[in-house]
Amino acid sequence: MDDFILPFGGKLKADNRWVKMARMMPWEFIEDIYVESMSEENGARAMSARIAFGAIHIKEHENLTDERTVEYIAENPYMQYFLGLREYTDTPLFDPSMMVHFRKRFPAAKIEEINRHMFIEKKPEPPKDEPPPNNGKLVLDATIAPADIRYPSDLSLLNEARENTEKIIETLWPHSQRKGHKTRYNRKKAQRQYLSIAKQKRPKASKTRAVIGKQLEYIRRNLEDIGKLLMETGLDVLQEKHFERLMVICAFHRQQNAMYTSRTRQCDNRIVSLRQPHIRPMVRGKAGRPFEFGQKLALSVVNGYTFIERQSFDNFHEGITLIQSVERYKELHGCYPEAVQADQIYRNRANLAYCKERGIRLSGPKLGRPAKNAERDRQTEAQDHKERIIIEGRNGMAKRRFGLDLIMSILPETSSTEAALQVFSMNVRIRLLWHLLFLFRFFRPLRLNFALFQCALYMMRRNSRGYA
Repeated sequence: MDDFILPFGGKLKADNRWVKMARMMPWEFIEDIYVESMSEENGARAMSARIAFGAIHIKEHENLTDERTVEYIAENPYMQYFLGLREYTDTPLFDPSMMVHFRKRFPAAKIEEINRHMFIEKKPEPPKDEPPPNNGKLVLDATIAPADIRYPSDLSLLNEARENTEKIIETLWPHSQRKGHKTRYNRKKAQRQYLSIAKQKRPKASKTRAVIGKQLEYIRRNLEDIGKLLMETGLDVLQEKHFERLMVICAFHRQQNAMYTSRTRQCDNRIVSLRQPHIRPMVRGKAGRPFEFGQKLALSVVNGYTFIERQSFDNFHEGITLIQSVERYKELHGCYPEAVQADQIYRNRANLAYCKERGIRLSGPKLGRPAKNAERDRQTEAQDHKERIIIEGRNGMAKRRFGLDLIMSILPETSSTEAALQVFSMNVRIRLLWHLLFLFRFFRPLRLNFALFQCALYMMRRNSRGYA
C-alpha cells in the first residue's frame, strides 16, 4: 500500500474500506477461476483477473451502472488500489461495454465458489468409524430477484410483437422485389384498436378479448409475409438480434393463440417479455405482489453469511432444496447441522424423515399429538423462529442496499452473475462490520463510555443500510 503512487502527494489510509477489502479478497483463487474462461489462441490480451472481478464487485457493492462504475474507478485512487494498480491514473481503464464480458467470464456458479471459499472454513471429514456430533445451525429460505421488465399483459405484449414484426418487414422490404403496401392491414387502425383498450382503467373482458383476437390475426399475417420475404432475400439480410426476436415472437404467438382458442390464461413456459424470454411468472401470493417476474434464489445463512443453494429462472418448490443444502453443509463443515431453521413449506414428510434419521432438529411443530414436554418444544420452536429471522433481514439488505430487488442485466447468464455478486458483496460488507464489532469486544474491559458505544453501533447500522 505504501508503494502506491499518488500524483498529488500523500499516502493511502490503511483503515479505508477498499484497502481492507483488497487484503480480504482471495485473489489467487479468483485468478484460477478466471483463467478457466480464457482462450490461449483467440482474442486480444485480456484484462487481469483482479481488474475484471474487482470492477464487477465495485459495481454491485456500490449499486452503480456500468458507466458510473468506470467513472468512479477513474476518480477514486482507493478503488484503483483495490484493482491492483500501482499508481493513480485519471483515464478510464476500459470501456463500459467490457463489464458485460467480465460478468460472462464469472458465471454465477463460479461466484458462489468464491463466496464459499472466502466465508466458509472447510474442515476435513473425520474418519467413518467416528462420526462427529451435529454442530451449527442452517437457516433456509427462498426469494425472488425481479428482472427489469414492465408488468406484462397479453394485450401489451401482442402490440409489441406486432410492432416488432412490422420493423422486420421494413428491414426486409428494400432487399425484395415487392411493391405496394408492406402490411396487409392498416397500421394506424391496429394501433388505435390497441389504445382503445389500453387507455381504459377497467375495460370489459369481451372487448379485450376481441382486440386480442385482432392483434393475433395481424401478427399471423406479418409472420406469413416475413416467411415469404425471407425466401426471396435469404437469412443473411437479418441481423442476429432480429432473427432471435423473430423466433421469440413465433413461440409467443403460438402460446397466445392456444390460450385464446381454449379460453384459458395458463400455459407452460409462458413468455412475459419479448426482450427477456427466459423470465417466467412466479406466484408468490404476498400482499401487493401476487406475481413476481425474475429468478428464484434458494438461500442459506451459516454463521451470519448468506449462500445461494439453488438459482433458476423456472419456478421450483424450495422444500426440495433442504436435503441438498444439508449435504453440502456436511461436505464443507465435516458434520451435519444441529438444527435446520426454515419455515413451514420445508416441513414435508421426506424432509422430516431425512432430518430425524440424522438427528437434525427441523424447526416447527412436530406431527401428531402434543408430547409430555410440549412446553419445552414450544420454547424451542419460538427460539428457532427468532433465529430464523436473520435470513429475512439478509433478504431485505440484499434488495434494498445491493440491488437484488431489480436486476438490470438482460442476458440470463449475466443476470445470474449479477444476483450472485450482490449476495457476495453483502457478505463482504458484513465481514467489514464484524471486524469493527470485534474491536469493541476487545476493548470492553476498558469500560468505554456507554454513550460512545451506542453511537458506534448506530453508525454501523447506518453503514449497513447504505448511508455514507
